[in-house]
Amino acid sequence: MKSLEAKSLVLLHHHLKALRLPTVASECEKVAAQAAADNVDHLSFLLQLLELELLDREKRAAERRLKAAKFPTTKSLENFDFTARPSVSKVLIAELARCEYIDKHENVIFVGNPGTGKSHLAIALGAAACQRGYRVRFFRVTELVTALMEARDERSFLRLKGQLAKCELLVLDELGYVPASKVGAELLFDVISTAYERTSLVITTNLPFESWTEVLGSERLTGATLDRLTHRCRIIETKGESYRLKEATSRRRRPARSGDGEVDNGPEIVDQESPSE
Repeated sequence: MKSLEAKSLVLLHHHLKALRLPTVASECEKVAAQAAADNVDHLSFLLQLLELELLDREKRAAERRLKAAKFPTTKSLENFDFTARPSVSKVLIAELARCEYIDKHENVIFVGNPGTGKSHLAIALGAAACQRGYRVRFFRVTELVTALMEARDERSFLRLKGQLAKCELLVLDELGYVPASKVGAELLFDVISTAYERTSLVITTNLPFESWTEVLGSERLTGATLDRLTHRCRIIETKGESYRLKEATSRRRRPARSGDGEVDNGPEIVDQESPSE
């Protein structure tokens, strides 16, 4: 009898492998034993197994989407300090995390000084979209422009555009730190124009809209870009002091004790901000 059960188990695992049901294969014996102990009927036992398989598949798929998005770091809304940014509505951000704006092909623009949490919020919303099944891609604007120019020179521009078109959300970080060349600005506009009412954009910028000509060059191109971006858009200002500047100031004011008990103030920290968010 045990020999027959062992043979059946080997065949079961073989079939589950062929059907690509790894979670069912790994959990079936444990769930079967528990079902027998609880006197659970066959259909309920099968339902439990398939629910485990489905949950595991969704988890692995979300992990693949997060990896494909190429976020530079991991950020979540749970560890964003909304009390330090009263200009940012926690209710609105929670609404955006439900991703209905992506279904409506709307955009989100975060405007604020360096170090005020724009990139944190943009990455967190992108990660939330990955968890909900959307295809997302993150770019720093300078890196995207460089990739577009290289693709144009290598005659792979249409392929790159096709890859971007498959995304349901593009996160474009740090628009405004480095002016784009005329060709670069035109290529960036092409991406934004193609995305209009097809792909949602989440953009972070340190510049008010009236200063975007510093990046895009001509007023004509700037006007056309803003016209498409702001047509169906949530604009969120992140007002306040830079997190990094505040932390640096706090470290400078906090004396450290040296080994002989004397106060060691350490090297002087210069008040300056990095361009990264």
